[in-house]
Amino acid sequence: MRRLAIIVAFAFLVSVVGAQAQQIDIGFGVSGLNSPSSEPSTVFPAPSMGGGTYVGFSGDFLVHKDLGVQGEIFWRAHQGIYNGYQPYRPLFWDFNGMWLPHLARRVTGEFVAGIGATSIRFYNNYYTCNYITGCTNYTSSNHFMGDFGAGVRFYPHGNVFIRPEARLYLIRNNVEFNSNRATRYGVTIGYTFGER
Repeated sequence: MRRLAIIVAFAFLVSVVGAQAQQIDIGFGVSGLNSPSSEPSTVFPAPSMGGGTYVGFSGDFLVHKDLGVQGEIFWRAHQGIYNGYQPYRPLFWDFNGMWLPHLARRVTGEFVAGIGATSIRFYNNYYTCNYITGCTNYTSSNHFMGDFGAGVRFYPHGNVFIRPEARLYLIRNNVEFNSNRATRYGVTIGYTFGER
């Protein structure tokens, strides 16, 4: 129910603001995540958040020339194993300010900076239910974060683009893992609606 409400709210926001936007972009991406590992001398080291394949969606719209607003969500495609016994899955979602400078005829740069959160879901063998969120088999640990990123959009055919990208996440109080930062590298395939 909560996911449906978020999707409906996002669609409404895009439709209302999109009427005044110069350009709207949507994309689907695949990435990997790197994070520093523990020092070998640590007695009880926290695991690294890095590793695994991440998939996600992004959407943006330009509101004035090359300036716009962007949002995205990426999550680990398969559950990881936390400290050898607990299944878990990180999710990263953020909202960013965006600058899209034109670099060449079919090439556009992309620079983003913003805020969001990481939600680390630890899975259990039982379900917890309530009237608002329904039933889940996980507990979440949520942390505020800032993010910075860059990418290059290549338009090989019409309004279809391929975007190699990188994001730096600065995660506040990430006590479950050994570092407060993670870097995501990947590629997004998307489509541009409107002017380019």
